[in-house]
Amino acid sequence: MSEIMSAVENVPSLTETNELVAKTDDTGTKYLTFKVGGELFGAEINNISEIIEYSDMTRVPFTPPHIRGVSNLRGNVVPIIDLAIRLGKKPGQPTKRTCIIIVEMEDAGEKMDIGFVVDEVDEVLDIHEDDIEPAPQFGADIDSAYINGMGKLNGKFVILLLLEQVLSISELSQLISDYDLLQS
Repeated sequence: MSEIMSAVENVPSLTETNELVAKTDDTGTKYLTFKVGGELFGAEINNISEIIEYSDMTRVPFTPPHIRGVSNLRGNVVPIIDLAIRLGKKPGQPTKRTCIIIVEMEDAGEKMDIGFVVDEVDEVLDIHEDDIEPAPQFGADIDSAYINGMGKLNGKFVILLLLEQVLSISELSQLISDYDLLQS
């Protein structure tokens, strides 16, 4: 069972998240919602493997500012991305609700886990595709390549991110290369 922050009591464990993915039907797609820089975001849960408590990490020299460092996850080195910085926002100070969303990513057949620091995790929601508007072409301070769409929830919008797109292919390849060096 994954390590889940006690402050995030309503967020499902890894086992529960996997069960939710298996039960997804035509009522909608399941999205994990979370806050970054005071805004509500969501990401499909299909590549999210777990949510872990925020902890200190090892800074890696000569990496871009949005790469916070690496962390040890059950003996594996996991690169950690500060989602606020990557989305062009000011990074916040970690709180009791700050956590790391672990996402399994793949590039050219190589799989690796990457962590994304978020201010807090909200909940898992069903969002029907009829309630998703296309990503805006203007007015957003986030690269639209990262946005899957805008989910409508009770008169508000949730920015639906494509976490697998938040890093460019070259950045992901470099992380995988660095990751392989750190593992050996």
